[in-house]
Amino acid sequence: MRFLDAGGDNLEGAYWRYEMAVREMESGLGGVTAGNGAIYAVRAADYLPLPPAGSHDLSFPFELARRGRRSVYEPQARASEKMVPTLGGEFARKRRMMVGLWDIVVGERMASPRGYRPLFAFQLASHRLLRYLTPLLHLLALATNLALLGDGRVYAATLAVQLALLASALLARILPLPPLRLARYYVTVTASIAAGLWDRLRRGSRGTWEKSEGTR
Repeated sequence: MRFLDAGGDNLEGAYWRYEMAVREMESGLGGVTAGNGAIYAVRAADYLPLPPAGSHDLSFPFELARRGRRSVYEPQARASEKMVPTLGGEFARKRRMMVGLWDIVVGERMASPRGYRPLFAFQLASHRLLRYLTPLLHLLALATNLALLGDGRVYAATLAVQLALLASALLARILPLPPLRLARYYVTVTASIAAGLWDRLRRGSRGTWEKSEGTR
């Protein structure tokens, strides 16, 4: 994936470099757990109709895995995409994407272990499901840390790390150093998962959307 106009404060490009490295490793094991909406290919005989709110790049790999197929990463396949220039715009984009996420995880049975080979099931749980649960896991980690705060120095240290992440994300607004910007990007993207779920619970899932500002 090559991003165009990547001169703003959005670090989506850094995320995708990491994500592509993970997918390349996945491809050599049980198969990739997600595709790329900008470029993917499916054999005509294996194409699956999806509901209006479905996501081809997210649903196809696990649905095809249940049918004995393996989705692979092809490094020679190239795509270009115009990046949302601001982190605020990226939050809005990912929030919109996450609205239909739980319809896929629950409604399309991504989280069901039936039909997967053990290795692919492990990859799906570790790369996809745990990622989507990240907002809840952070809250649980913070609450547990606070409850254990008086039981040893290690809990004071882990609380300091959690607070340092949040402080770095806030500080990045006035001091745009790379580590602080990465912290801000991570916190923002994690928050978008929770925001998308909130929107889904309030308004339901839509089958269409508008392009993000800056990519039109």
